[in-house]
Amino acid sequence: MSDIFNFSNTMINWYHKHGRKKLPWQINKNIYKTWISEIMLQQTQVKTVIPYFKKFIKKFPNFKTLSKSSLDEILFIWSGLGFYNRAKNIYKTAQIIKRKYKNKIPKEFNTLIKFPGIGKSTAGALLSLTYNYYFPILDGNIKRVLRNFYNLKIKKTKLEKKIWKKLNLLIPIHNAQKFNQSMMDLGKKICKPKNPLCNICPLKKKCLFFINKKSITKKKDIKKKKKTIKKCWFLLKTYKNFYFLKKQKYNIWKNLYYFPIYFKKIKLKKKLKKEKITKKNKKIKPFLHQFNKYSLLIKTIIIKVKKKKYLKKKNGIWCNFFKMKEIGTPSPIKKIIKKYIKIIKKNNKKIK
Repeated sequence: MSDIFNFSNTMINWYHKHGRKKLPWQINKNIYKTWISEIMLQQTQVKTVIPYFKKFIKKFPNFKTLSKSSLDEILFIWSGLGFYNRAKNIYKTAQIIKRKYKNKIPKEFNTLIKFPGIGKSTAGALLSLTYNYYFPILDGNIKRVLRNFYNLKIKKTKLEKKIWKKLNLLIPIHNAQKFNQSMMDLGKKICKPKNPLCNICPLKKKCLFFINKKSITKKKDIKKKKKTIKKCWFLLKTYKNFYFLKKQKYNIWKNLYYFPIYFKKIKLKKKLKKEKITKKNKKIKPFLHQFNKYSLLIKTIIIKVKKKKYLKKKNGIWCNFFKMKEIGTPSPIKKIIKKYIKIIKKNNKKIK
């Protein structure tokens, strides 16, 4: 028991001196802010999330404003953050809470875990970080801290189960909020995936990773595979404005608006031939967009169409790049628009 007691006390004491206490979602804290931040932080780093969180809260300052919004409005604010299912889950959950819980986010763990995008860890985060309820959290940072501390070398499928058991023993009853935050902060600041700062770690005296001087994470880094590069072509159809399509054959960014996309050049050529398009403009330079498993080499072709009506489809809209509508667009589309506007400003004329 003494080791368990020392672990949690050591972490809470470290948190008082070194923990993060001024993150945007920690100021005037409430369960709504904690929920939005926790969903945004899934698979995304804090520094990336901060500007998106601020923009989101500015647009939807409380749950009531969020519950009245459309999915397109949420996706518009989310555009560029990636993993768009998270935004859809926020929308779905907001609609459920609005309909069944009178616009009040429940405080019961067993209710929260039934909502889209909220699992065991996220439900624990909402309740412990907001109300100091006795629930542990298991994110990537905490997993790494405990994996290193106990020097766990077991299969991934068994690792998580093992760490949950350890966490349930380590978490203190009265200071769950500070303990959880301290574990996340230690993983972020000290127990890093690369070059962990073991010499200043408050747990080093008991940490088996430090004692054995074996790097679990370094071995993993060596095995890291080089990403494959896939090609795609975006077709920018212009008739005064530009044409965006929501549902396409390639469902790469579901529910988002983007330009018609082609992954095979031969299909692009057939399309251009079918629409009798011969004039093409390639002023936007190709660029790479990174996904988790591969890189996408994006090429952009601008074409002028004769009639706006000719290209009108059920899920298509026309937008002016300089006065964009509030629609969700993926990060590469935002980059293309930015590049296009830069060219226009540079040349001080429109591409026709």
